[in-house]
Amino acid sequence: MPDAYRPLWHFTAPTNWINDPNGLIWLDGEYHLFYQHNPFGDQWGHMSWGHAVSTDLLHWQHLPLAIPEDERVSIYSGSVVLDVHNTSGFGGAPGQPVLVAIYTGCKRVPEGGQGQELAYSTDRGRTWQKYAGNPVLDIGLRDFRDPKVFWHEPTARWVMAVVRPDDHQVSFYASPNLKQWQHLSDFGPAGEVGGIWECPDLIEMPAGRTDEPRRWVLKVDTFAGHPGGTGAQVFIGHFDGERFTAEAPTEPHGLWVDHGCDFYAALSWADLPATHGAPVWVGWMNNHAYAKHTPTAPWRGAMTVPREFFLRDTPRGPRVGQRPWPGLAALRGAPRTWPQISLNHTADDAGDGSVQEVDLGALDGRSIELQWDISAADATQFGLRVRCGPGQHTVVGVDRSRNVLFIDRSNSGAVPDEARWAGAREAPLPTGPLRLRVLLDRCSVEVFTGDGAATLTELIFPDDASRGVQLYAHGGNVRHSALTVWPLAQP
Repeated sequence: MPDAYRPLWHFTAPTNWINDPNGLIWLDGEYHLFYQHNPFGDQWGHMSWGHAVSTDLLHWQHLPLAIPEDERVSIYSGSVVLDVHNTSGFGGAPGQPVLVAIYTGCKRVPEGGQGQELAYSTDRGRTWQKYAGNPVLDIGLRDFRDPKVFWHEPTARWVMAVVRPDDHQVSFYASPNLKQWQHLSDFGPAGEVGGIWECPDLIEMPAGRTDEPRRWVLKVDTFAGHPGGTGAQVFIGHFDGERFTAEAPTEPHGLWVDHGCDFYAALSWADLPATHGAPVWVGWMNNHAYAKHTPTAPWRGAMTVPREFFLRDTPRGPRVGQRPWPGLAALRGAPRTWPQISLNHTADDAGDGSVQEVDLGALDGRSIELQWDISAADATQFGLRVRCGPGQHTVVGVDRSRNVLFIDRSNSGAVPDEARWAGAREAPLPTGPLRLRVLLDRCSVEVFTGDGAATLTELIFPDDASRGVQLYAHGGNVRHSALTVWPLAQP
Protein backbone atom coordinates (compact mmCIF):
# COMPACT_ATOMS: atom_id res chain seq x y z
CA MET A 1 0.00 0.00 0.00
CA PRO A 2 2.33 2.79 -1.17
CA ASP A 3 0.02 5.65 -0.15
CA ALA A 4 -0.03 4.28 3.41
CA TYR A 5 3.26 6.15 3.75
CA ARG A 6 1.77 9.58 2.93
CA PRO A 7 2.20 11.78 6.03
CA LEU A 8 -0.91 13.08 7.75
CA TRP A 9 0.46 16.45 8.85
CA HIS A 10 3.70 16.99 6.95
CA PHE A 11 3.40 18.83 3.67
CA THR A 12 3.29 16.78 0.48
CA ALA A 13 2.15 17.70 -3.01
CA PRO A 14 -0.98 15.89 -4.24
CA THR A 15 1.08 14.11 -6.92
CA ASN A 16 4.57 13.93 -8.39
CA TRP A 17 8.06 14.91 -7.29
CA ILE A 18 9.01 17.70 -4.88
CA ASN A 19 12.29 18.74 -3.35
CA ASP A 20 13.66 22.03 -1.95
CA PRO A 21 11.30 24.52 -0.28
CA ASN A 22 11.48 27.88 -2.09
CA GLY A 23 10.24 31.43 -1.65
CA LEU A 24 8.93 31.10 1.92
CA ILE A 25 7.20 34.34 2.93
CA TRP A 26 4.35 35.54 5.15
CA LEU A 27 1.91 38.09 3.75
CA ASP A 28 -1.49 39.26 4.98
CA GLY A 29 -2.09 36.28 7.23
CA GLU A 30 -0.86 33.65 4.77
CA TYR A 31 2.27 31.53 4.88
CA HIS A 32 3.43 30.91 1.32
CA LEU A 33 5.31 27.71 0.51
CA PHE A 34 6.79 27.37 -2.95
CA TYR A 35 8.78 24.25 -3.77
CA GLN A 36 10.79 22.52 -6.44
CA HIS A 37 8.33 20.43 -8.42
CA ASN A 38 8.09 18.20 -11.46
CA PRO A 39 4.50 18.68 -12.66
CA PHE A 40 4.80 15.74 -15.06
CA GLY A 41 6.17 12.85 -13.01
CA ASP A 42 7.49 11.41 -9.76
CA GLN A 43 11.21 11.71 -10.62
CA TRP A 44 13.42 14.80 -10.61
CA GLY A 45 13.04 16.82 -13.80
CA HIS A 46 11.12 19.68 -15.48
CA MET A 47 11.92 21.83 -12.46
CA SER A 48 9.20 24.40 -11.77
CA TRP A 49 7.79 26.12 -8.69
CA GLY A 50 4.76 24.52 -7.04
CA HIS A 51 2.79 26.65 -4.59
CA ALA A 52 0.62 26.29 -1.49
CA VAL A 53 -0.62 28.67 1.22
CA SER A 54 -1.66 28.21 4.84
CA THR A 55 -3.01 30.35 7.65
CA ASP A 56 -1.56 28.14 10.39
CA LEU A 57 1.31 26.04 8.91
CA LEU A 58 -0.93 22.98 9.35
CA HIS A 59 -3.73 23.25 6.79
CA TRP A 60 -2.48 23.82 3.24
CA GLN A 61 -4.36 25.04 0.18
CA HIS A 62 -2.73 23.78 -3.00
CA LEU A 63 -2.56 26.45 -5.71
CA PRO A 64 -1.81 26.19 -9.43
CA LEU A 65 1.78 25.88 -10.61
CA ALA A 66 3.39 29.26 -9.88
CA ILE A 67 6.50 29.51 -12.08
CA PRO A 68 6.78 26.81 -14.77
CA GLU A 69 9.85 25.89 -16.76
CA ASP A 70 9.94 27.32 -20.27
CA GLU A 71 11.81 26.62 -23.49
CA ARG A 72 14.82 28.58 -22.22
CA VAL A 73 15.33 27.64 -18.54
CA SER A 74 14.29 25.28 -15.79
CA ILE A 75 13.28 27.00 -12.56
CA TYR A 76 15.64 26.15 -9.70
CA SER A 77 15.61 27.25 -6.06
CA GLY A 78 15.29 30.79 -4.78
CA SER A 79 13.40 33.19 -2.53
CA VAL A 80 10.52 35.68 -2.56
CA VAL A 81 10.50 39.23 -1.18
CA LEU A 82 7.79 41.81 -0.58
CA ASP A 83 8.88 44.92 -2.48
CA VAL A 84 7.15 47.41 -0.20
CA HIS A 85 8.65 50.50 -1.83
CA ASN A 86 8.27 49.18 -5.39
CA THR A 87 12.01 49.51 -5.99
CA SER A 88 11.66 47.05 -8.87
CA GLY A 89 8.94 49.02 -10.66
CA PHE A 90 6.79 45.89 -10.87
CA GLY A 91 4.06 47.26 -8.59
CA GLY A 92 0.54 47.94 -9.71
CA ALA A 93 -1.85 50.40 -8.08
CA PRO A 94 -0.57 52.56 -5.20
CA GLY A 95 -0.46 50.52 -2.00
CA GLN A 96 -0.76 47.25 -3.87
CA PRO A 97 1.97 44.90 -2.60
CA VAL A 98 4.22 43.31 -5.18
CA LEU A 99 5.90 39.98 -4.51
CA VAL A 100 9.13 39.35 -6.39
CA ALA A 101 10.61 35.87 -6.81
CA ILE A 102 14.37 35.66 -7.29
CA TYR A 103 15.32 32.19 -8.54
CA THR A 104 17.99 30.39 -10.52
CA GLY A 105 17.28 29.85 -14.19
CA CYS A 106 19.15 26.78 -15.45
CA LYS A 107 19.66 26.92 -19.21
CA ARG A 108 18.09 24.00 -21.04
CA VAL A 109 21.06 23.39 -23.31
CA PRO A 110 23.73 20.65 -23.08
CA GLU A 111 26.43 23.05 -21.86
CA GLY A 112 24.15 24.29 -19.08
CA GLY A 113 24.75 27.55 -17.29
CA GLN A 114 22.95 29.18 -14.37
CA GLY A 115 21.92 32.75 -13.63
CA GLN A 116 19.53 34.56 -11.32
CA GLU A 117 16.14 35.62 -12.65
CA LEU A 118 12.97 37.42 -11.55
CA ALA A 119 9.22 36.90 -11.66
CA TYR A 120 6.62 39.06 -9.95
CA SER A 121 3.04 38.96 -8.68
CA THR A 122 0.62 41.77 -7.86
CA ASP A 123 -2.25 39.51 -6.71
CA ARG A 124 -0.83 38.00 -3.50
CA GLY A 125 1.10 35.31 -5.32
CA ARG A 126 -1.79 33.81 -7.28
CA THR A 127 -0.33 34.57 -10.71
CA TRP A 128 3.24 35.32 -11.77
CA GLN A 129 4.88 37.16 -14.65
CA LYS A 130 8.50 36.50 -15.63
CA TYR A 131 10.67 39.58 -16.07
CA ALA A 132 11.43 40.28 -19.73
CA GLY A 133 15.00 41.32 -18.86
CA ASN A 134 16.05 37.99 -17.35
CA PRO A 135 18.64 37.01 -16.28
CA VAL A 136 19.52 39.82 -13.86
CA LEU A 137 22.75 38.21 -12.61
CA ASP A 138 24.82 35.88 -14.79
CA ILE A 139 28.58 35.57 -14.28
CA GLY A 140 29.08 32.86 -16.90
CA LEU A 141 29.27 29.84 -14.58
CA ARG A 142 27.72 26.46 -15.18
CA ASP A 143 26.82 26.23 -11.46
CA PHE A 144 25.80 29.44 -9.65
CA ARG A 145 22.52 29.15 -7.79
CA ASP A 146 19.94 29.31 -5.01
CA PRO A 147 19.63 33.06 -4.25
CA LYS A 148 18.33 34.10 -0.82
CA VAL A 149 17.40 37.81 -0.98
CA PHE A 150 16.31 40.18 1.79
CA TRP A 151 16.05 43.93 2.46
CA HIS A 152 18.97 45.18 4.58
CA GLU A 153 17.57 48.17 6.42
CA PRO A 154 20.86 49.76 7.63
CA THR A 155 22.15 50.08 4.05
CA ALA A 156 18.69 50.54 2.47
CA ARG A 157 19.24 47.99 -0.29
CA TRP A 158 18.58 44.41 -1.26
CA VAL A 159 21.18 41.79 -0.36
CA MET A 160 21.56 38.41 -2.04
CA ALA A 161 23.37 35.33 -0.72
CA VAL A 162 24.04 32.88 -3.59
CA VAL A 163 26.39 29.90 -3.87
CA ARG A 164 29.25 29.01 -6.14
CA PRO A 165 28.86 25.27 -5.44
CA ASP A 166 32.19 23.95 -6.70
CA ASP A 167 34.16 26.72 -4.97
CA HIS A 168 32.45 26.09 -1.61
CA GLN A 169 31.63 29.78 -1.38
CA VAL A 170 28.63 31.93 -0.60
CA SER A 171 28.78 35.15 -2.60
CA PHE A 172 27.04 38.34 -1.47
CA TYR A 173 25.58 40.92 -3.85
CA ALA A 174 23.65 44.17 -3.37
CA SER A 175 21.01 45.92 -5.47
CA PRO A 176 18.82 49.02 -5.19
CA ASN A 177 16.07 47.55 -7.37
CA LEU A 178 16.48 43.74 -7.68
CA LYS A 179 17.57 44.16 -11.30
CA GLN A 180 21.17 45.44 -11.15
CA TRP A 181 23.53 43.62 -8.77
CA GLN A 182 26.96 44.56 -7.40
CA HIS A 183 29.33 41.96 -5.94
CA LEU A 184 30.17 42.66 -2.29
CA SER A 185 32.18 39.77 -0.84
CA ASP A 186 32.56 35.99 -0.55
CA PHE A 187 32.52 33.60 2.39
CA GLY A 188 34.31 30.26 2.28
CA PRO A 189 35.65 27.69 1.82
CA ALA A 190 34.93 26.78 5.45
CA GLY A 191 33.56 23.91 7.48
CA GLU A 192 32.73 20.83 5.40
CA VAL A 193 33.93 21.08 1.80
CA GLY A 194 33.81 17.44 0.72
CA GLY A 195 30.80 18.04 -1.51
CA ILE A 196 29.29 20.94 -3.40
CA TRP A 197 27.50 23.71 -1.49
CA GLU A 198 23.83 24.58 -2.07
CA CYS A 199 20.81 26.46 -0.72
CA PRO A 200 22.21 29.29 1.45
CA ASP A 201 20.14 31.20 3.98
CA LEU A 202 21.32 34.22 5.97
CA ILE A 203 19.19 35.05 9.00
CA GLU A 204 19.47 37.85 11.53
CA MET A 205 18.71 36.35 14.93
CA PRO A 206 16.54 38.03 17.58
CA ALA A 207 18.42 40.29 19.95
CA GLY A 208 19.93 38.85 23.12
CA ARG A 209 21.34 41.31 25.65
CA THR A 210 21.09 44.93 24.56
CA ASP A 211 24.86 45.37 24.88
CA GLU A 212 25.57 42.56 22.40
CA PRO A 213 25.81 42.95 18.62
CA ARG A 214 23.12 41.11 16.69
CA ARG A 215 24.27 37.71 15.53
CA TRP A 216 23.56 36.24 12.12
CA VAL A 217 23.33 32.60 11.09
CA LEU A 218 24.60 31.56 7.67
CA LYS A 219 23.25 28.15 6.66
CA VAL A 220 24.52 26.22 3.66
CA ASP A 221 23.91 22.62 2.62
CA THR A 222 26.61 20.21 1.56
CA PHE A 223 26.33 17.25 -0.79
CA ALA A 224 28.90 15.11 1.05
CA GLY A 225 30.65 14.82 4.40
CA HIS A 226 27.50 15.06 6.51
CA PRO A 227 26.69 12.18 8.92
CA GLY A 228 23.59 11.46 6.84
CA GLY A 229 25.33 11.89 3.51
CA THR A 230 23.83 15.29 2.66
CA GLY A 231 22.79 17.98 5.12
CA ALA A 232 22.97 21.50 6.47
CA GLN A 233 25.83 23.22 8.27
CA VAL A 234 25.68 26.63 9.91
CA PHE A 235 28.15 29.38 10.66
CA ILE A 236 27.39 31.89 13.41
CA GLY A 237 28.76 35.42 13.16
CA HIS A 238 28.05 38.95 12.04
CA PHE A 239 26.93 40.62 8.83
CA ASP A 240 27.60 44.32 8.26
CA GLY A 241 25.68 44.69 5.03
CA GLU A 242 28.68 43.76 2.94
CA ARG A 243 30.56 40.87 4.51
CA PHE A 244 29.73 37.89 6.72
CA THR A 245 32.35 37.16 9.38
CA ALA A 246 32.21 33.95 11.39
CA GLU A 247 32.45 34.63 15.10
CA ALA A 248 34.94 31.87 15.82
CA PRO A 249 37.09 29.47 13.83
CA THR A 250 34.83 26.98 12.09
CA GLU A 251 34.91 23.40 13.29
CA PRO A 252 36.40 20.68 11.07
CA HIS A 253 33.04 19.41 9.87
CA GLY A 254 30.89 22.48 10.35
CA LEU A 255 28.07 22.82 12.84
CA TRP A 256 25.42 20.39 11.72
CA VAL A 257 21.81 21.52 12.00
CA ASP A 258 20.37 18.00 11.95
CA HIS A 259 22.40 14.79 12.15
CA GLY A 260 19.89 12.56 10.33
CA CYS A 261 19.70 11.62 6.67
CA ASP A 262 16.58 13.55 5.77
CA PHE A 263 16.83 17.29 6.48
CA TYR A 264 18.04 19.28 3.49
CA ALA A 265 17.71 22.66 1.76
CA ALA A 266 16.02 24.33 4.75
CA LEU A 267 14.72 27.85 4.17
CA SER A 268 13.34 30.38 6.65
CA TRP A 269 10.07 32.26 6.29
CA ALA A 270 10.54 35.93 5.42
CA ASP A 271 8.56 38.77 7.02
CA LEU A 272 7.11 36.78 9.92
CA PRO A 273 5.11 38.89 12.38
CA ALA A 274 6.84 39.73 15.65
CA THR A 275 4.45 37.44 17.54
CA HIS A 276 6.47 34.47 16.28
CA GLY A 277 9.40 35.36 18.53
CA ALA A 278 11.86 33.08 16.72
CA PRO A 279 12.68 32.38 13.07
CA VAL A 280 10.87 29.41 11.51
CA TRP A 281 12.14 27.21 8.72
CA VAL A 282 11.27 23.98 6.98
CA GLY A 283 13.47 21.51 5.12
CA TRP A 284 13.05 18.91 2.41
CA MET A 285 12.53 15.60 4.24
CA ASN A 286 14.51 13.38 1.91
CA ASN A 287 18.00 12.67 0.64
CA HIS A 288 19.26 13.02 -2.94
CA ALA A 289 21.13 9.72 -2.56
CA TYR A 290 17.92 7.70 -2.58
CA ALA A 291 14.98 10.10 -3.06
CA LYS A 292 14.06 8.62 -6.43
CA HIS A 293 13.68 5.16 -4.86
CA THR A 294 11.35 5.92 -1.96
CA PRO A 295 8.33 3.54 -2.13
CA THR A 296 5.60 6.17 -2.41
CA ALA A 297 2.96 6.94 -5.03
CA PRO A 298 1.47 9.02 -6.59
CA TRP A 299 3.61 11.51 -4.63
CA ARG A 300 7.32 11.60 -3.92
CA GLY A 301 8.89 13.90 -1.35
CA ALA A 302 7.73 15.76 1.77
CA MET A 303 8.71 18.68 3.98
CA THR A 304 9.77 18.40 7.60
CA VAL A 305 7.65 19.78 10.39
CA PRO A 306 8.14 23.58 10.57
CA ARG A 307 10.77 24.33 13.20
CA GLU A 308 11.76 27.28 15.31
CA PHE A 309 15.51 27.78 15.50
CA PHE A 310 17.43 29.79 18.05
CA LEU A 311 20.89 30.32 19.53
CA ARG A 312 22.01 28.37 22.57
CA ASP A 313 24.88 29.35 24.85
CA THR A 314 27.36 26.51 25.35
CA PRO A 315 30.89 26.26 26.81
CA ARG A 316 32.17 26.20 23.20
CA GLY A 317 30.23 29.29 22.19
CA PRO A 318 26.81 29.83 20.60
CA ARG A 319 25.14 26.96 18.79
CA VAL A 320 21.91 26.66 16.82
CA GLY A 321 19.06 24.77 18.49
CA GLN A 322 15.75 23.60 17.01
CA ARG A 323 12.31 22.76 18.34
CA PRO A 324 9.07 21.81 16.59
CA TRP A 325 6.91 24.80 15.75
CA PRO A 326 4.66 25.28 18.84
CA GLY A 327 1.50 25.41 16.71
CA LEU A 328 1.86 21.66 16.16
CA ALA A 329 0.26 21.22 19.59
CA ALA A 330 -3.09 22.05 17.96
CA LEU A 331 -3.05 18.54 16.46
CA ARG A 332 -2.73 16.80 19.82
CA GLY A 333 -5.54 14.63 21.09
CA ALA A 334 -5.99 13.44 24.67
CA PRO A 335 -2.67 12.10 25.99
CA ARG A 336 -1.79 8.85 27.68
CA THR A 337 0.69 9.37 30.54
CA TRP A 338 3.01 7.18 32.56
CA PRO A 339 4.29 9.41 35.41
CA GLN A 340 6.82 6.92 36.74
CA ILE A 341 8.63 4.36 34.60
CA SER A 342 11.66 2.35 35.73
CA LEU A 343 13.66 -0.04 33.58
CA ASN A 344 15.85 -2.43 35.57
CA HIS A 345 18.55 -4.37 33.78
CA THR A 346 21.01 -6.49 35.73
CA ALA A 347 24.25 -7.96 34.48
CA ASP A 348 22.80 -11.47 34.29
CA ASP A 349 19.71 -10.48 32.28
CA ALA A 350 19.42 -12.50 29.11
CA GLY A 351 18.72 -11.10 25.68
CA ASP A 352 18.85 -7.40 25.04
CA GLY A 353 18.20 -6.07 28.53
CA SER A 354 15.08 -4.62 30.09
CA VAL A 355 12.23 -4.04 27.61
CA GLN A 356 8.80 -2.63 28.43
CA GLU A 357 5.89 -2.58 26.01
CA VAL A 358 3.98 0.70 25.96
CA ASP A 359 0.24 0.09 25.91
CA LEU A 360 -0.99 2.73 23.47
CA GLY A 361 -4.59 1.60 23.82
CA ALA A 362 -6.59 3.07 20.95
CA LEU A 363 -3.78 5.39 19.86
CA ASP A 364 -2.44 4.86 16.34
CA GLY A 365 1.33 4.36 16.65
CA ARG A 366 1.86 5.63 13.10
CA SER A 367 1.04 9.25 13.99
CA ILE A 368 1.99 10.26 17.52
CA GLU A 369 4.18 12.57 19.56
CA LEU A 370 6.13 11.08 22.47
CA GLN A 371 7.81 13.00 25.26
CA TRP A 372 10.10 10.99 27.53
CA ASP A 373 11.70 12.73 30.52
CA ILE A 374 14.62 10.82 32.00
CA SER A 375 15.80 12.30 35.30
CA ALA A 376 18.00 9.46 36.56
CA ALA A 377 19.65 6.67 34.59
CA ASP A 378 22.88 4.69 34.87
CA ALA A 379 22.22 2.42 31.88
CA THR A 380 24.92 2.54 29.22
CA GLN A 381 22.18 2.60 26.58
CA PHE A 382 18.44 3.21 26.72
CA GLY A 383 15.73 4.45 24.46
CA LEU A 384 12.54 3.89 22.50
CA ARG A 385 11.61 1.42 19.81
CA VAL A 386 8.86 2.78 17.58
CA ARG A 387 6.83 1.32 14.73
CA CYS A 388 7.35 -2.11 16.27
CA GLY A 389 6.01 -5.17 14.50
CA PRO A 390 7.15 -8.70 13.61
CA GLY A 391 10.85 -8.33 12.80
CA GLN A 392 10.58 -4.53 12.56
CA HIS A 393 11.32 -1.54 14.75
CA THR A 394 13.13 1.80 14.62
CA VAL A 395 15.39 2.65 17.55
CA VAL A 396 15.59 6.14 19.07
CA GLY A 397 18.37 5.60 21.57
CA VAL A 398 20.81 7.23 23.95
CA ASP A 399 24.32 5.80 24.36
CA ARG A 400 25.65 7.26 27.61
CA SER A 401 29.02 5.55 27.21
CA ARG A 402 29.63 8.02 24.36
CA ASN A 403 26.96 10.65 25.16
CA VAL A 404 25.20 10.44 21.80
CA LEU A 405 21.59 10.38 20.66
CA PHE A 406 20.93 8.11 17.69
CA ILE A 407 18.30 6.76 15.30
CA ASP A 408 18.89 3.25 13.98
CA ARG A 409 16.69 2.17 11.06
CA SER A 410 18.47 -1.14 10.44
CA ASN A 411 15.19 -3.01 11.05
CA SER A 412 12.75 -0.30 10.01
CA GLY A 413 11.29 -2.00 6.96
CA ALA A 414 11.89 -1.29 3.28
CA VAL A 415 15.26 0.26 2.40
CA PRO A 416 14.97 2.71 -0.53
CA ASP A 417 18.42 2.05 -1.97
CA GLU A 418 21.81 0.84 -0.74
CA ALA A 419 21.98 -1.11 2.51
CA ARG A 420 24.33 1.49 4.02
CA TRP A 421 21.35 3.84 4.49
CA ALA A 422 19.69 1.31 6.80
CA GLY A 423 22.13 1.92 9.70
CA ALA A 424 22.36 4.48 12.49
CA ARG A 425 23.09 8.21 12.64
CA GLU A 426 23.98 9.98 15.87
CA ALA A 427 24.30 13.43 17.43
CA PRO A 428 26.36 14.52 20.46
CA LEU A 429 24.52 15.02 23.75
CA PRO A 430 25.29 16.88 26.98
CA THR A 431 25.28 14.89 30.21
CA GLY A 432 22.54 15.09 32.82
CA PRO A 433 18.73 14.83 32.76
CA LEU A 434 17.22 14.50 29.33
CA ARG A 435 13.94 15.18 27.55
CA LEU A 436 13.30 13.46 24.22
CA ARG A 437 10.53 14.61 21.87
CA VAL A 438 9.77 12.16 19.07
CA LEU A 439 7.39 12.93 16.20
CA LEU A 440 6.09 10.03 14.11
CA ASP A 441 4.09 10.57 10.94
CA ARG A 442 3.63 7.44 8.81
CA CYS A 443 7.04 7.44 7.07
CA SER A 444 9.11 9.79 9.25
CA VAL A 445 10.79 10.06 12.63
CA GLU A 446 11.92 13.46 13.92
CA VAL A 447 13.71 13.56 17.27
CA PHE A 448 14.49 16.67 19.33
CA THR A 449 16.08 17.06 22.72
CA GLY A 450 14.19 19.38 25.03
CA ASP A 451 16.97 21.96 25.05
CA GLY A 452 17.25 21.89 21.25
CA ALA A 453 20.83 20.67 21.38
CA ALA A 454 20.34 17.63 19.12
CA THR A 455 17.98 16.88 16.24
CA LEU A 456 17.72 13.83 13.98
CA THR A 457 15.35 13.31 11.05
CA GLU A 458 14.94 10.00 9.22
CA LEU A 459 12.51 8.43 6.76
CA ILE A 460 11.28 4.91 7.51
CA PHE A 461 9.09 2.52 5.52
CA PRO A 462 7.74 -0.19 7.85
CA ASP A 463 4.75 -2.43 7.30
CA ASP A 464 1.49 -0.63 7.95
CA ALA A 465 0.71 -3.02 10.81
CA SER A 466 3.94 -2.14 12.66
CA ARG A 467 2.57 0.34 15.18
CA GLY A 468 3.94 -0.66 18.59
CA VAL A 469 6.18 1.26 21.01
CA GLN A 470 8.69 -0.16 23.49
CA LEU A 471 11.12 1.24 26.05
CA TYR A 472 14.42 -0.50 26.66
CA ALA A 473 17.63 -0.29 28.72
CA HIS A 474 21.01 -2.05 28.46
CA GLY A 475 23.85 -2.25 30.96
CA GLY A 476 22.10 -0.62 33.88
CA ASN A 477 18.85 1.02 34.89
CA VAL A 478 16.58 3.89 34.08
CA ARG A 479 15.47 4.70 37.61
CA HIS A 480 13.19 7.71 37.14
CA SER A 481 11.38 8.67 33.97
CA ALA A 482 7.99 9.85 32.76
CA LEU A 483 6.35 9.28 29.38
CA THR A 484 3.53 11.13 27.62
CA VAL A 485 2.08 10.10 24.25
CA TRP A 486 -0.29 12.26 22.23
CA PRO A 487 -2.14 11.18 19.10
CA LEU A 488 -1.56 13.67 16.30
CA ALA A 489 -4.64 13.88 14.15
CA GLN A 490 -4.85 14.88 10.51
CA PRO A 491 -5.48 18.63 10.35
